[in-house]
Amino acid sequence: MKIYTKQQLALRNGQDKPEIWVAFQGIIYDVSGSRLWKKGMHYEHWAGQDLTDELPDAPHTDKVFGKFQAIGQLA
Repeated sequence: MKIYTKQQLALRNGQDKPEIWVAFQGIIYDVSGSRLWKKGMHYEHWAGQDLTDELPDAPHTDKVFGKFQAIGQLA
């Protein structure tokens, strides 16, 4: 799996590049196809970031990441 830096992840925020990515527990997921991540925002969460610390505030578990393709690892 390809390794990406935090800076590379940050560019996939739904604004700077067409891809919309988020990271969770060191894995980067492509959420571009999700209607819930359009324009790079999902409720108060922004794409292009590591969401590991934000998951406890979500109304769902980490199982949600199983819906998305893992495309890399966060350096």
